[in-house]
Amino acid sequence: MIYQEPMLRDGALNGKTIIVTGGGTGLGKSMSREFLRLGANIVICSRRQEVIDATAAELSAETGGAVLAVPCDVRKYEEIENVLAKALERFGQVDGLVNNAAGNFISPTERLSHKAFEAVIGIVLQGSVNFTLALGKYWIEKGQPGTVVSIITSYAFTGTGYTVPSAVSKAGVRILTRSLAVEWARHKIRLNNIAPGPFPTKGAWDRLFPEQVAKLLSPETRVPAGRVGEHQELANLAAYLMSDYSAYITGQDITIDGGEWLKGAGQFSNLEAVPDEEWDEIERTIRRSTRKE
Repeated sequence: MIYQEPMLRDGALNGKTIIVTGGGTGLGKSMSREFLRLGANIVICSRRQEVIDATAAELSAETGGAVLAVPCDVRKYEEIENVLAKALERFGQVDGLVNNAAGNFISPTERLSHKAFEAVIGIVLQGSVNFTLALGKYWIEKGQPGTVVSIITSYAFTGTGYTVPSAVSKAGVRILTRSLAVEWARHKIRLNNIAPGPFPTKGAWDRLFPEQVAKLLSPETRVPAGRVGEHQELANLAAYLMSDYSAYITGQDITIDGGEWLKGAGQFSNLEAVPDEEWDEIERTIRRSTRKE
C-alpha cells in the first residue's frame, strides 16, 4: 500500500534540527525516524534516560542520522531550557518542535483524584506551553523562523467522556496553537496541530484499550475507513508540516482518523456501556500495563 511508504523526497528536511518530546516510543519514535530519513537532526526527550538512549542508538543505526537524547520532564521549565541548551551545543540551532509527550487513561471522571488531573494536564498542556514558550522566545530573540507541530486529538474539538483530563488538556493545546499562529506569524513562526485517530502504540494502546474496552471501540465498527492508522501515514503528515513545503499553512487542525470523528464525536463516550463493576478490573489491567513499561 502506498500509504505505508514515505511521501516526501529525500533531503526534504536537510539541515533542520527538530526536538520531539515523547520521542522515545510510539508515534514520537515513528516521526523521529521519518525526520531523520529526510535529513534532519533529531533531539528526543522523555523522563526515562534508558528509553531514549536505546531509541537514539536504534534510529541512528537505522538511518545514519544524528540523534541526541536528553532526559526531560516537560512540566519543569528549567529542564526544557537544558534540552534547548544541549541541542544548541550539539547542532548549533533548532528549527522545529513536535509537542508529542502525553499522558492518558480511561476512567469515569468521578473515580479520579485531583492528582490524576494534575498529572495529565501537567504533561500534555503545561508541557506543550513550556516547550512552545521556550522555543518561541529563542526563535524571536534570534530572528529565526521556527515550526511547531502539536499532537492533539479529535475529541479536543468535541469533548468526550471517560478521558476528561486528556480532553481538557488537548483542547488547551489546540487553542494555544491557533492563538500563537496569529501572534507569532510576524516572526515567521508557524504552528499547526495533528489530530490522530486510532494509531496503535505499545504501552499507550494497552492502557487505553484493555480487553474489556477494546471490543467496544473496535476500529472496524467506529472508523469508516475500517482500519487503524499506519505510523508512516502520520509521520508523512508531520514531516510535511515541518517542511518548507507547507510554508503557507499555519494555525490549522489536521485530522487523520479515517473519518472516525465525523461518524461519532466523542471518541470514548460509548464507554457508558461498561458496567460499574467492571471498572475495578479495568483499572487493575491498566495499572499492570503501566508497571510493565
